[in-house]
Amino acid sequence: MQVLVIGAGVVGLAVARAAARKGHEVVVAEAASVIGTGISSRNSEVIHAGMYYPTGTLRGRHCVAGRRMLYEFCAAHRVPHRKCGKLIVATNAAELEKIHAIEVQGGINGVEGLEMVGANAARALEPELACVGALFSSETGIIDGHAYMLALRGDLEDAGGAIAFNTPVIGAARKGGQWSVRFGGGGGEFAFDAVVNCAGLGAQGVARAMEDYPAARVPRLVLGKGNYFTFAGRPAFSRLIYPTPIVGGLGVHVTLDLAGRMRFGPDVEWVEQENYAVDPGRAKLFYERIRTYWPGLPEGSLSPDYSGIRPKLTGPKEPQADFLIDTPLQHGLPGLIQLFGIESPGLTSSLSLAEHVTGHLAS
Repeated sequence: MQVLVIGAGVVGLAVARAAARKGHEVVVAEAASVIGTGISSRNSEVIHAGMYYPTGTLRGRHCVAGRRMLYEFCAAHRVPHRKCGKLIVATNAAELEKIHAIEVQGGINGVEGLEMVGANAARALEPELACVGALFSSETGIIDGHAYMLALRGDLEDAGGAIAFNTPVIGAARKGGQWSVRFGGGGGEFAFDAVVNCAGLGAQGVARAMEDYPAARVPRLVLGKGNYFTFAGRPAFSRLIYPTPIVGGLGVHVTLDLAGRMRFGPDVEWVEQENYAVDPGRAKLFYERIRTYWPGLPEGSLSPDYSGIRPKLTGPKEPQADFLIDTPLQHGLPGLIQLFGIESPGLTSSLSLAEHVTGHLAS
């Protein structure tokens, strides 16, 4: 089967790799000149354990399965990563109830290595921490996201797949039992047996360009911007530190990179269009939020770093939507799979999502 995957981000590369390894002829169409320039290069690079997500959701299922697969992949492909663990902290009794509920949900989701710890035990792990209790997750880690994508690309090409850069998809239609796809940038028009839309922030636009796909099935795109600030000084923590989750995200947390540098983010900023500038004025809110669990944060120690935008399907004060994977079983068009709203924990879930998606290629 000739398969076109649209988008060379982490999920698109994982899907393309899985399809090629199953014997399909795979081409990835990427609008940019290199892999992973969008969501995949603008996140926390965290390997999530999977305790947050509601029972039966695609997020819950694929985060847990994908995390296990990802650690195995990293070990086999020598992708830099570290299982550093994290603490989800409560600073009052109400938050303590919430993290107890997260522990219960984690058990339902099959997450290993979760343990409630008291304030003294949390401070024994992280002396700078202020909390009344915390949930410790031993399975949470960090990863070099770009090295991971390079490894996926290597497997894809080893299996005979290819990536066409500077090749945006501008239209598609069913013709003669195949998908006839039109490409910009002088790419012409080619036929494929199956098309998988992994275009991230561009997924809705690609879907609307498919003549036979019902417009009513294209979900709205809500841009949830997350800003990050870097810390000037020696890291105060050796593990990831997360506050109790907020509406729209997991809160301004401590994240570490593999070089040991410490940064904070993301917050949630609802925007109307893509804009990756970090407003230095948002530092005031960062100081306030961080000091709830790290009172010792020095004044003047935060500097704007980078930002990312999540392709959310729901907006402010709305319950978070699940991943949306629209297959021929739902929409009735053979050989077409659309992925919408693949935000966090998309990186962690990528290998499991790839198995799920490629399982629908014959439908």
